[in-house]
Amino acid sequence: MTPEAQGVLPHAPARRALGVVVPFDMELDAELWRWLPTDVDLLVTRTPFFDDVVTVEFAREVAQTRVVAEGVRSVTSGRAEAVLYACASGSFVHGRAGQEDLVRAMTAAGSRDAVTTSGAIVEALEALGISHVSIATPYTSALSLLLGSFLNEYGVTMAGHAALGLDQRIWEVSYAQTAELIRQSDAPEAEAIVVSCTNLPTYDLIAPLEAELGKPIITANQATMWAGLRRLGRLANGERQSLLHVPAHAELPSL
Repeated sequence: MTPEAQGVLPHAPARRALGVVVPFDMELDAELWRWLPTDVDLLVTRTPFFDDVVTVEFAREVAQTRVVAEGVRSVTSGRAEAVLYACASGSFVHGRAGQEDLVRAMTAAGSRDAVTTSGAIVEALEALGISHVSIATPYTSALSLLLGSFLNEYGVTMAGHAALGLDQRIWEVSYAQTAELIRQSDAPEAEAIVVSCTNLPTYDLIAPLEAELGKPIITANQATMWAGLRRLGRLANGERQSLLHVPAHAELPSL
C-alpha cells in the first residue's frame, strides 16, 4: 500500500530560489532555466514597458535604480535568496560606478545578495584569471564601445570585437549568425570571448565554439546564472562550458 493510500502524504521537496529582474522586452526566460539544477527556481519580474529600441538611451532607462529596486522588492517578498539584474547593457551603460550603484540599490531594496549581468561577467573573468578578451555583441557600435570601456575599468582589455548593429528583436538572431559573430570577434591576444546581451540565445553554442576556438566563451546569460547559483553554493548545469568548472563554493569577489 502506498503512503498516499495509508493517508500519509510525502513532504514537498525543499527548493531554493533566485529572484530575477529583467527588462520588459526579455524573451529568453527559458534559456535561463537551462543552467538551473532541478531544485532551484527562478522568480522573475519585468521592468515597466516604454516604447523604444535598444540604444544607449534604452539601456539608461532600464538601468534606473528606482526601477530595478522596485523589481527587487517584488521578488524578495517571497523566498528569493539572491536577486539577479539580468540585463547586460543596463548594468554597464553607466560604467563601473553605475554597476556598483545598482548592486547597492538592490541590496537596499531587500535582496540578501545581489548581482548584475555585467558584474557577473567581470566575476567570471576574474574567476578564470582572464584580463584580455574579445567582445561579441548584437548591439549598435555606441553601445558595444561602452561595454569595452566598462570592462577596462575592471582591468580587462579588449583585444578584438564584432557587433551586429541591431537595436531591436535581438532574440530572433539565429545560432548561425551568433556563431559567426563570435568567430569574427576573436583575436589571437584574446584569452576568452565575452558575448553580451541577455536577449541573445547562446546556450547550445558555448561548448562547440570553445572546442573550435580553444578558449572560454563567456555569455551574458551563462555568467548571470553561474554567479547567481554560486551565491547559493550551487553549480550551474552545462556540459563542456569552461566557466562552469569554477567551484561553486569559491570565495566571492567584492565588485
